[in-house]
Amino acid sequence: MMHVKKQQFGILSDGTEVFLFTLDNGNMRVSVTNYGACITSILLPSKNRLGFDDVALGYSTLAGYIDNEPHFGSLIGRFAGRISNAKVCIGQDEYALTKNDGKHCLHGGYPFYDKQVWKATYDKTQDNATVFLERYSQSGEQGFPGNLQLLVSYTLTSDNEIVLRYYAKTDAPTFVNLTNHTYFNLNPSGMQADGNYVSVVNHELLIPADEYLETNAQFIPTGKFLKVENTAYDFRTPRLISDSINATAKKGLDTTFVIKKDLDSYKALACVVHEPVTERMLRVYSTQPGLTVYTGNFLDHHFGKNGNRYNPYAGICLESQNFPDAPNKKMFPHSLLLPEQIYNQETVWYFTF
Repeated sequence: MMHVKKQQFGILSDGTEVFLFTLDNGNMRVSVTNYGACITSILLPSKNRLGFDDVALGYSTLAGYIDNEPHFGSLIGRFAGRISNAKVCIGQDEYALTKNDGKHCLHGGYPFYDKQVWKATYDKTQDNATVFLERYSQSGEQGFPGNLQLLVSYTLTSDNEIVLRYYAKTDAPTFVNLTNHTYFNLNPSGMQADGNYVSVVNHELLIPADEYLETNAQFIPTGKFLKVENTAYDFRTPRLISDSINATAKKGLDTTFVIKKDLDSYKALACVVHEPVTERMLRVYSTQPGLTVYTGNFLDHHFGKNGNRYNPYAGICLESQNFPDAPNKKMFPHSLLLPEQIYNQETVWYFTF
């Protein structure tokens, strides 16, 4: 039997009430707040089945999400990833975006979508429980043209899947690329003796991708597709995340992989994460062309739930999305949404435990 619980999460300084929605299928629970459309927790049964472990990094209170610099659990838009030189062109018109990553734009720029209060409703059936989140992004917000109507839904199924669906419609040509920025740690055993949160370096990662995107020193794609073979980015067979981190010049992953698509399949397998101690597994399927894998390289003394201190590699982000800087790279899949079109993408997180 599916359950949905709605409760107050906090009140903003202007008096706006913010809510937390918890979806429960009897095996696992997922909590979502309408502040930033953030996924705040994913509770899976502990190994001894005597309780639950939270496999998503984040905060215990609304205050943490108001100052959520790492974007824990966040809905990212209008354009996820980096856009070079913080500008895009549509026809002969150039649009200036927020320079919030050096001279570049990251995750849409200001105001971030995860700093907005979304209109929330929910529904449940025998096999699904869903939170629907809507907001209206006015033309000019973050510098992008076009009024954009957004609908995002998070569904927990009876099969222990979290299904993320993204819809958008515009009244003028604009660029859209939405994703979710949850940091996963499938063995969240808390603080270690050194005061740091246990890391994900001993998770095993499989990514059935033959290619990844080359980037420059500022993590901007150059437009080249590189083969993963004989590189630190070859996850076509499972390997420890630590093996790759130690072999990369940047000492961590902030890398977009090209998802292999089957022409007969709507969604494709993007990756599999396995944690050997708990034997938990997460499979990610998506309609998107790319998977940006980020190992939390820039986390540094971020205090989260229960006072846990998140440092580099405390969690791994699996951002299914279009390629970063796609608006400025003609060789990448197009990301321009036209008024007669509907943006429609889907990602599935399938947990086994």
